[in-house]
Amino acid sequence: MGEESIPKWEGKVTVEVRNTVEEQAWAVLEDFCNLHKWIPIDTCYQVDGVQGQPGLIRYCASNIKGVVEDDVVAEPETTIKWAKEKLLKIDPIKRCLSYEIVDNNMGFKSYVATLKVLPNEGDAKSAGCGIEWGFVCDPIEGWTLQDFNSYIEYCLQFMAKKIEVECSVTSQS
Repeated sequence: MGEESIPKWEGKVTVEVRNTVEEQAWAVLEDFCNLHKWIPIDTCYQVDGVQGQPGLIRYCASNIKGVVEDDVVAEPETTIKWAKEKLLKIDPIKRCLSYEIVDNNMGFKSYVATLKVLPNEGDAKSAGCGIEWGFVCDPIEGWTLQDFNSYIEYCLQFMAKKIEVECSVTSQS
């Protein structure tokens, strides 16, 4: 008999970005190699390709202190968790991009994400827009789909708050 295929994980999270027009939110997303300015990671930089073009590869990493073994924090060592991510598609008209993880030490076997800026569906008086982060990936060892989806939601909420602060500062200048 053939191998049983393990179903892919799929998820989608959307957040509102208040007091921010679509163009401002898109400026953050399209700057593919500055992710560290918007979500809680330590570094992100270009390693290959042309800025703003499919094929661009970024390196993202964070230092993680303490290693957990059998639910106990072992010696306070620092581990670097990293990923190389390749820009697959970018569309400034539709304000969306897709990328995949091409190499990592975090247990991803396959991962493709799509980020989109969504127009405000409310009345014109309420300034703001939305950001949607969708993903499809193989199950990740040590995670549940619910935990991973919560992590994506946390990162997207963090990003939305940083964008709101940045946009309120630049609009006051």
